[in-house]
Amino acid sequence: MTTKLDVNRQKLYETDYLKWIETTVEKLRVRDYSNIDWENLIEEIEDMGRSERRSLESNLVVVLMHLLKWQFQPDQRSGSWKGSIAEHRRRIRKTIEDSPSLKPYLEGVFSECYSDALEQASAETGLSLEAFPQQCLYTSAEVLDSNFLPDFRSDGMIEK
Repeated sequence: MTTKLDVNRQKLYETDYLKWIETTVEKLRVRDYSNIDWENLIEEIEDMGRSERRSLESNLVVVLMHLLKWQFQPDQRSGSWKGSIAEHRRRIRKTIEDSPSLKPYLEGVFSECYSDALEQASAETGLSLEAFPQQCLYTSAEVLDSNFLPDFRSDGMIEK
C-alpha cells in the first residue's frame, strides 16, 4: 500500500533531485530512517558503482587507443596524444586509489576495452582493424605506467 508520504518522497526525487539528496542526507544524519526514500537511495548507490566502473572503462579505452595510435602512426605523434595518455592514466590511477577493489575489475575488462580501443583507433586513423594486433601487446602495468610509450619495430614487436 502506497502512502501519501511515499508519494511525496517519490515526487521530490522526480522534481528536485538536489533537494531530494539534501533531504535524504539530513534524514540519515539524524537517523530518521523511517522517512528515507529507500528505494531511490538504493538505486542511486547502485548507479554510483556502475558509474565508477563505466568511467574506468572509458578512461582505459582512451589510453589504449592513444597507445595504439602512438605505436602505429609514429609520424602523427603529437603532444595532445601524449597529454591525453597522461590525463587518462592519471584518472585511472586516482580511481583505483579511491576504490582499490576496481583493480581486479580493470584486469577483467582489459581485453574488452582493448577491442573497443581497436575499433576507435581504426576509425580515427583510417587504418584497417587488421593493421593492429588483435591481442593487446601491452600489459595493464605498462598501460598505467607514466613512463611507458610503445615504439614500433620492423618485426611488429614493441620496443621498450
